[in-house]
Amino acid sequence: MTASRDTQRIWLTGATSGIGRALALRLLAQGHRVALSARSESALAELAEGHDNALTLPLDVADRAAVQRAGERLAEAFGGLDLVILNAGTCEYLDARDFDMALVERVFAPNFFGALHGVEAALPLLRRARAEGTRPLIAATSSAAAYVPLPRAEAYGASKAALSHFMESLRLDLHAEGIDVSLIHPGFVETPLTDRNDFAMPLRISADAAAEAILRGLARRRLDIHFPRRFTLLVKLMGILPPALRFRLGLRMTRQQPAPEATP
Repeated sequence: MTASRDTQRIWLTGATSGIGRALALRLLAQGHRVALSARSESALAELAEGHDNALTLPLDVADRAAVQRAGERLAEAFGGLDLVILNAGTCEYLDARDFDMALVERVFAPNFFGALHGVEAALPLLRRARAEGTRPLIAATSSAAAYVPLPRAEAYGASKAALSHFMESLRLDLHAEGIDVSLIHPGFVETPLTDRNDFAMPLRISADAAAEAILRGLARRRLDIHFPRRFTLLVKLMGILPPALRFRLGLRMTRQQPAPEATP
C-alpha cells in the first residue's frame, strides 16, 4: 500500500510509556498505520486495543536479531515506511566514586546501539517509500543532555551525544537519497523514567506536551526538535561556552560528596 498524502506508514519504538505512548495515541487517532514496538507484549496489546490501524511488534531494541525480524514483518505488512521514530531508551546515573561499567553498557545498549539497530532495519523500508514517490523521514529521540556534559550523566549523556552525532552524520549521507533525518532533544518530561530522578527538574513538561511538540517539529521536518525552548536554549548556550566557564557552571550542579577512602 502506498501512503496517501495524509496517511503514513509509521514505526514507533518505545511506544508503551511516557513520550512514546503519548505519540502512539496521537498517531493512531490521526488514522496512520502505526507499528508499535516495546518490550512488553501485554502493554502493546493494551495500547493497540480498539485500533485497527495498529500493528504490534514486541521486541527489545538491544537485540539486533529481534529488530531485524521486526523489519521483515514490517516489509510484509506495510511494504515501506514513511516515518520512523526511534524513541526507545533508558536512563541511569553513574556514581564516579564506584565506577560501574555494567551500568554504562546497560545505558548504551538501548540508547545508542538499539537506535542503530532500528536504523539498520528501517533504511530498506524508507528507501521503498522513496521509490514510491514519498519523501520519508527518520527521527531519533536524543536528549538535551547531549548538548552539554552534566554531573552523573557520563553514561546517559554520552549515549545520547553519540546518538545525536551518528544521526547528524547520517542526515548528510541520506540527503542525496531524499530521506530526511530529524533529531529530538527533550528537556525534562514527566515520564516513569524521570519520576525516579532525585534532583530538581526545571521546566518539566507533560508527556502530552512533549508529543505535541514532536509532532509539530516532524510535520515541519525540523532538523533539531528541542523543547521546552526556555530550558533547551539555555542548555545549548552552556554547551558553547568556553570549557573553563562550562566547568565552573557544571561544578555548581555537582553534589558535594565525601571522597572515597583510599584502599591500602
